[in-house]
Amino acid sequence: MSDPITHIESKAQHDELVAKNPGKAMVVDFHAAWCGPCHMIAPKYEALANECPEIIFTKVDVDAVPEISQHYGIRAMPTFKVVKDGEELDTLQGANPERLVNMIQKYKA
Repeated sequence: MSDPITHIESKAQHDELVAKNPGKAMVVDFHAAWCGPCHMIAPKYEALANECPEIIFTKVDVDAVPEISQHYGIRAMPTFKVVKDGEELDTLQGANPERLVNMIQKYKA
């Protein structure tokens, strides 16, 4: 089975993913390798990605691709953003599994 999460490695890749999926919600998980709470919530994020194939799930390592985190004004990790057609629809800062589930449920088809 292929990975349900797209690991974004450049701003161009991010922008292309948004452009090629008009009208489709995309969740961006801004994380860092050194972030303990990021590792704690990662299994829940992956489970949600498997449960919601109608939503695009992505991950951005803030240290590897700083231009994306700067674009979205990310100040803490983890931060989750829901984006559709390039517009930010929702934000969750922190590793709160219940709030993450509630946020993503709003965008299921």
